[in-house]
Amino acid sequence: MDHFLYRDGALHAEDVPIAHIAEAVGTPFYIYSTATLLRHYRLFDEALAGTDHLVCYAMKAASNQAILKTLAQAGAGMDVVSGGEYLRAKAAGVPGDKIVFSGVGKTAEEIRTALTGGIRQFNVESEPEMEVINAVALELGVIAPITVRVNPDVDAKTHAKIATGKSENKFGIPIARAPQVYAHAASLPGLKVVGIDVHIGSQLTDLEPFRLAYSKVAELTEQLRAQGHDIRRLDLGGGLGIPYARSNEAPPLPVEYGAMIKETLGHLGCEIEIEPGRLIAGNAGLMVSKVIYVKSGEGRDFLILDGAMNDLIRPAMYDAYHDIVPVIEPAPGVEQRPYDIVGPVCETGDTFAKQRNMPPLRPGDLVAFRSAGAYGAVMASEYNTRPLIPEVLVNGDQFAVIRERPTFDEIINRDTIPEWL
Repeated sequence: MDHFLYRDGALHAEDVPIAHIAEAVGTPFYIYSTATLLRHYRLFDEALAGTDHLVCYAMKAASNQAILKTLAQAGAGMDVVSGGEYLRAKAAGVPGDKIVFSGVGKTAEEIRTALTGGIRQFNVESEPEMEVINAVALELGVIAPITVRVNPDVDAKTHAKIATGKSENKFGIPIARAPQVYAHAASLPGLKVVGIDVHIGSQLTDLEPFRLAYSKVAELTEQLRAQGHDIRRLDLGGGLGIPYARSNEAPPLPVEYGAMIKETLGHLGCEIEIEPGRLIAGNAGLMVSKVIYVKSGEGRDFLILDGAMNDLIRPAMYDAYHDIVPVIEPAPGVEQRPYDIVGPVCETGDTFAKQRNMPPLRPGDLVAFRSAGAYGAVMASEYNTRPLIPEVLVNGDQFAVIRERPTFDEIINRDTIPEWL
């Protein structure tokens, strides 16, 4: 469910007509619904009711500080994967003891930043990383809390580029080697082992891969405890999918996911951490774009938009599907026709949809890309010297620009020309 609905023939974000925002900020732009962000966070929080738990929003999905602050004020922790994300979370007012640091390539400087500013735990991905965290902790005179990310060799049955739990993926250590790695961690004086971490991929639409992975984690927990390790926290990652194509996708609900966690891991008495990103932010955001031209081609027609692959790269990168709807509701029974929906970037890959049925549209009409709140704005670039597009947050009948569109002068003046030129 989201809070983007037609009212009196016009698409609204909560109580604000989207066309009014377009008039104020120009197109294209991203827009997020506060009510949807909070609803999705609370679904996860309620799904784990009765257990000691923390929902850590995976901020790589959408990392604007206004989004982070909205969720943090509701009680969320944060899952970060870079020093920049760590500092962004801190700037949004998230305390260090509610920030989990994940990622396979943490640098010594990033580790130092987190240990200095406070950290809930590092999710360690390799033994060399473990050695670096230990060395930095000893240098600073502190103890670094860690979990070890284990790779359970479970096929998440998702897109190959977002699967992370198979043996050939770069993430974590093989689960069979976990006892050896935990023994090594226990020998390092700058580390304190607090639990186990696992994450098998993103956009999962079936609970069975989760169940298989979590069952392996339950067995490992008991094995490590028998060997003397104090395993009291289980970080289960994120990955629960959202319905991009509303007609044929029905991912599990957070309440079903929570019940499965309790069934597979509840007997261990561990604190549970989960790191949802896409399900919290995905359907909470739209990208709004304007039709520039309607072009007739050889055997097909094109809708050419002012939004492009640099603004929303998921279709070009993942062949991802997004519902694309007109901002002005078409009349009942209006005849639709197929269009290729494309952007203005000089790449054939700058294609959002092929032969998508749409009602008649004209230059100047607005369209909205649904389920664009996750991995939209954060993956955008300035390719073709196209400015990063604004982000807007709606709260009831109010809206605010939470990231401005830079001017061309601001973009160009970032360059520095050497004196020999």
